[in-house]
Amino acid sequence: MKKFNNGHLAIIIIVCILVIDQIIKISVKTHMCLHDSIQITSWFYINFIENNGMAYGMTFVNKLVLSLFRIVAVGALGYYIWLEVKKGARTGYIVCVAMVLAGAAGNILDSMFYGLMFSASSPFYVSYVVPFGQGYAPFLMGKVVDMFYFPLIETTLPDWLPIWGGQPYVFFSPVFNFADASITTGVALLLLFFRKELSAISFKKDSRQNETSDENLK
Repeated sequence: MKKFNNGHLAIIIIVCILVIDQIIKISVKTHMCLHDSIQITSWFYINFIENNGMAYGMTFVNKLVLSLFRIVAVGALGYYIWLEVKKGARTGYIVCVAMVLAGAAGNILDSMFYGLMFSASSPFYVSYVVPFGQGYAPFLMGKVVDMFYFPLIETTLPDWLPIWGGQPYVFFSPVFNFADASITTGVALLLLFFRKELSAISFKKDSRQNETSDENLK
């Protein structure tokens, strides 16, 4: 029987995050109309929106290109975790990288399958499951489901501000999902506690570039 190691831990973390993320998304998509909002507290809402872009609704590139890039990135990150486990990397580092991978994979699943298996979401009716392949979008073109909204501070900006004076302002207005939170938490922990490992990645990259430059000079 194989000994439990960081590789097994990474798999458990990835599977758990994916399952939780998909349960939340599917529950919201199939029980709420688009743009419906449920107030949990004065600073926490379940606010159902969909987006075509990256984490927190950002959009910089074409949807298909973004989906393909995500798939390649997740594959590369999975391979990197495997290498780090073989090298005996610290458990916390593996956990954080696994969180980032799981979050990225969670949003990929939306893009890959939601367009094939659900009807389009609407402000007027709740989305429902359709025969596979008869949904609102082709493969890799499904929309990502977001729902967590934390308007921690809602105020009006001072009138003396030259451009935004007198305008309403909400501190932390992005709407995000569990996968986004997993990515953000993983990256934040990496930057706070695992800078040595991140520096090693940068050092290796610089070393390879210098070797390539030396070869070209010969």
